[in-house]
Amino acid sequence: MSVERPSGTPGPSRTPRVPPRWFVRLAWSVHRGIYRVLGRRVALWRPGRKGWGTLRLTTTGRRTGRERSVVIGYFEDGPNLVALAMNGWGDAEPAWWLNLQAQADAVVDLVDGRRPVRAHAAAGEERQRLWARWLTVDANLDAFAALRPLETAVVVLAPRSDASPGAAGTG
Repeated sequence: MSVERPSGTPGPSRTPRVPPRWFVRLAWSVHRGIYRVLGRRVALWRPGRKGWGTLRLTTTGRRTGRERSVVIGYFEDGPNLVALAMNGWGDAEPAWWLNLQAQADAVVDLVDGRRPVRAHAAAGEERQRLWARWLTVDANLDAFAALRPLETAVVVLAPRSDASPGAAGTG
């Protein structure tokens, strides 16, 4: 389910073509490998002309309790970082989002350093506002979201000043 598009915003001209799942997984695996080899200055970037950037999110695994990291897209909303919980537009929720639902405290690595965050799903007016911001990044967002059986969560990563015990990213 998606949020209505603000009036006057052009809609997508056709149903978007989603790359095969193997391609999406390969692309993100390569990106994680670049991060491991070359570090954050090459693999991560701040939101720029495209309107979005990439960050490395480290969560606590909901089953294993071990740290799990993934590189995801985001934009800045004041002090918050905003991501979409999509799984290459596949049916399943991404593991990182399931982990955050079990343990909301996490750590993000940005180009300019590491930051502890606490996640929540945007709801109501906040979700509508942030979804509209994502539409400025990708005009086909509603069409992609319509391919999923579940509503795509808009995830807000809010700064956390405390270093809660058991929070991801302590090492």
